[in-house]
Amino acid sequence: MTSAEKPHFYGRRRGRKLRVTMQQLLDTRLPQLRLDPVASPASQFDGAPDDLFLEIGFGGGENLAAIAAARPKAGFIGAEPFVNGVASLLRHIEDGGIGNIRIWDDDVRLILDGMADETLAGAYVLFPDPWPKKRHASRRILQPAVLDQLARLIRPGGMLVLASDHPVAKGWLLQAAISHPAFSWTARRPADWRSRPEGLVPTRYMQKAEREDRVPNWFLFERRDG
Repeated sequence: MTSAEKPHFYGRRRGRKLRVTMQQLLDTRLPQLRLDPVASPASQFDGAPDDLFLEIGFGGGENLAAIAAARPKAGFIGAEPFVNGVASLLRHIEDGGIGNIRIWDDDVRLILDGMADETLAGAYVLFPDPWPKKRHASRRILQPAVLDQLARLIRPGGMLVLASDHPVAKGWLLQAAISHPAFSWTARRPADWRSRPEGLVPTRYMQKAEREDRVPNWFLFERRDG
């Protein structure tokens, strides 16, 4: 993707000023863990990972750190343009001694084209910015072009995990994935979308949402064969 084709990014890049220790992590650890968009993703991990997963918009990194720690033989790519969130994930990596995460600290759309078909065993899009106003619908991350890329990248039988606690976002996430011919919704009963999938952890954002009586839903889709 050339600079002329670079998609317009909506949203914050920075929040409050980082503490000195967090800035040091950005300065020292991020260059070591930043994903190289030119090289094969799997080649950037120590040893060939059994599986490769992508989380789009990892927020503060709690969930990504937890699932990576639980599956040390798999590789995880986290894409997040919000600097404060990247610093938070780096802290989790340092505190947990986690070695199987690589970070893309920019718009995820910039790296999808460069990945080979069926690179991923799964992808997560958890609590994305809902952009609830109709005039802002084009800013939502799960646009048809992104879904097409995920359909290409996730191998048959792989999972696409979506979640939101916002009524507008729930509707468009679910409708977008149901409408795509490459994905099959796995839910069979209400409990399937009301319960957090096994292995995912409650982040600070989720806990705050629950305190404010915002109900999260979880939508699991399987990549169809063919």
